[in-house]
Amino acid sequence: MFEEERGRLVPYVGPFDGFHAVPASVSKTCLVRFDNNRYSVDARAVGRPAEIRAYADRLECWQDGQIVGRHDRAFGRRKTIYDPLHYIPVLARKPGALRNGAPFKDWDLPPALRRVQRKLERQPGGNRQVVDILGAVLTDGLEAVEAACAEALSHNVHSAGVVLNILARHREPPPPLTIATPDALKLGREPAADCDRYDSLRRTRNGTLDAMSQLKLYGMRTAYDEIIAVVPEARFQRGGQATARAATDHWRPPGRRDQ
Repeated sequence: MFEEERGRLVPYVGPFDGFHAVPASVSKTCLVRFDNNRYSVDARAVGRPAEIRAYADRLECWQDGQIVGRHDRAFGRRKTIYDPLHYIPVLARKPGALRNGAPFKDWDLPPALRRVQRKLERQPGGNRQVVDILGAVLTDGLEAVEAACAEALSHNVHSAGVVLNILARHREPPPPLTIATPDALKLGREPAADCDRYDSLRRTRNGTLDAMSQLKLYGMRTAYDEIIAVVPEARFQRGGQATARAATDHWRPPGRRDQ
């Protein structure tokens, strides 16, 4: 029977994405409400409509085609589930909330990051440095920040500047851009590097003037023209070519008289 109906069956395209979708609004405290419980979302999603997708085992919050929050689904009532990473942008404005804020009370940080936090809390402005380090978690990941903190502690330093510098050094450089050259701009014949042609430009008067023009030495060219105008060509002709050395022996700057 199965073999007879095989040709009429719909092809398998993957697991069924079954969820219950409901619209939601994000409160000023970065929370959305679903089934008598509250879940945190990214602080950048505040004030805009979102969509909650409730699965059997998890809950996702979508906004503008991106996930702004994901949690294990809670089946109790009146519970608030936080993700501390959602509130890191808020800490940039209120670093003191790191000590007493509800999302951070039960935050289990990795050992090295916890040690850096405890050391910085004893210093003036230490909370601000901890926030700077936690901000790197959003871009580099928690494991990379933990490794940078461990490396900093191994050198007996714990400031945010050192940790961020270690992260920057370990960050992989972006791949170089590949620029496609249009066919209209491609050279049909590659230029040859030949420096001997510059020596040939110095051997004739015209070549010297051309070289001065190419090098934008207009002052030198003006002086050269004055030499040519003052000294007759016949007085410094040698071998059919005019030389600047013979001309300079007879030229004097304007306004100067011989002693």
